[in-house]
Amino acid sequence: MRLPGGYDGGMSDVERNPWQRISRRLAYENPWIELYHDEVVRPDGKPGVYGVVHFRHRAIGVVPMEGDRILLVGQYRYTLDRYSWEIPEGGGDFDEDPEAAARRELAEETGYTGGVWRELCRADLSNSVTDEAAITFVATGLVAGPAAPDGTEELATHWVTFDEAMALIAAGEIRDAMSILALQQLALERAARR
Repeated sequence: MRLPGGYDGGMSDVERNPWQRISRRLAYENPWIELYHDEVVRPDGKPGVYGVVHFRHRAIGVVPMEGDRILLVGQYRYTLDRYSWEIPEGGGDFDEDPEAAARRELAEETGYTGGVWRELCRADLSNSVTDEAAITFVATGLVAGPAAPDGTEELATHWVTFDEAMALIAAGEIRDAMSILALQQLALERAARR
């Protein structure tokens, strides 16, 4: 990739790793995450610490579309202590095909299956403290069926138009990062086709 100023994206002195890890210890773990405490030498040469949250699964999301409408999922997010409207999303094992994981998550959360799928975008989420990577898809031509959410999910679903979804982002009512990334990617694709 060529960036402004002639930089071609290849490894250079600019891209070298300026951090040195001295030690790492596992501070906490559960079935979903591992939290590491690293003793490091910072880029300025001084000693420091770094906390790294390692996710044991990949983040997976899907934008279900029917014509110009998008299916959103609502749920109370424990970590935020508030309700959140977002695209259907969940986790996929690293050895699981990402699209298969997204299909499974969509079926569990909404009951929708089948259809035509394509990868939308990949992203690193909150990369200053976590290595969580996300892959999102867009799916069309879906078939409705019964949802089967897991015991941690009490979900609502709601169809909105694409413009309504973008307005919800602009109003700060959709705040989930993966949802915003996926919907903004769709907006870029739609703008490029005009």
